[in-house]
Amino acid sequence: MELLLSEFLGKPIWMWLLFMGLVIALLVFDLGVLNKDDHEIGIAESLKLSAMYITLGIAFSGFIYWTMGGEATAQYLTAFIVEKTLAMDNIFVIALIFSFFAIPREYQHRVLFWGILGVILLRGIMIGLGATIVENYHWVLYLFAAFLIFTGIKMLFASDDHTDMADNKALNWLRRRMRVTDELHGHAFTVKIPDPKTGKLVRWATPLLLALIVIEIADLVFAVDSVPAVFTITTDPYLVYTSNIFAILGLRALYFALAAILHRFAYLKYALSILLIFIGSKIFIADLMGWEKFPPSWSLGITFFILTVGVVVSLAKTRGQSPEPLSFGENRN
Repeated sequence: MELLLSEFLGKPIWMWLLFMGLVIALLVFDLGVLNKDDHEIGIAESLKLSAMYITLGIAFSGFIYWTMGGEATAQYLTAFIVEKTLAMDNIFVIALIFSFFAIPREYQHRVLFWGILGVILLRGIMIGLGATIVENYHWVLYLFAAFLIFTGIKMLFASDDHTDMADNKALNWLRRRMRVTDELHGHAFTVKIPDPKTGKLVRWATPLLLALIVIEIADLVFAVDSVPAVFTITTDPYLVYTSNIFAILGLRALYFALAAILHRFAYLKYALSILLIFIGSKIFIADLMGWEKFPPSWSLGITFFILTVGVVVSLAKTRGQSPEPLSFGENRN
């Protein structure tokens, strides 16, 4: 009992175990019950699964309110919404990767599922390090804030040109150091086949494993923006981590529905840019006004308003438009 009540990163261990137990139960239910057989996930199934994750993510705020109070709840919900929205660009990149490697839709959920396990580990490491740095060097928050403002301004004026996966340095580096088959072998990530030079059976990676690795690298890159954004909302590692994981769990589920209509959110980029600038400027506004911190309820309301305007404008401006074909470069399979 004493062990469960002892603290880890500022919270009792039982709170961390409760959250991780919930995540593991969700993943087991997802893969072991809902998707135990490979199949193409349709829009309806995607929306239902995503609605379940979003509902659970929002419902978890009730637990936050019970254990940590109203201010922490507002911070959690703000972080959850920000993480969910910032990850929208990640959906485009995932679609790009799947198209490049010609991954059939019936295998895409398997890649995303195992990708979640990597996200849970990598985000945990990043948030743990970030929390330790912020606790000992509080001024780092100002660097995070300035970085977010710079990123928001850069995104506001960035080109909409699509990235050519054939020029991806990480992908080319992996190909030079791994044996990769030219075709898929069912849903296997690796397979044993004869080496063409020696004839001996050796382990080869399949394009499915390469797609998984590249998606994990992409998530790590996106985390460089999203994790500092949440630290400017709250420095509590528990709130940062739980909001991150719940947002990503739901977004991966929503991928199969959003990938088909991503073009309808073309103007959301500008809302995200403004949101990053706002989040980054909060710490400076609080100092200017003599506040201990920017009011969490204001932050939640302003975040919701910015994103709502972005979604409404996007849907209005793109009404009746068909999705443009994406250019992915030469397919290497």
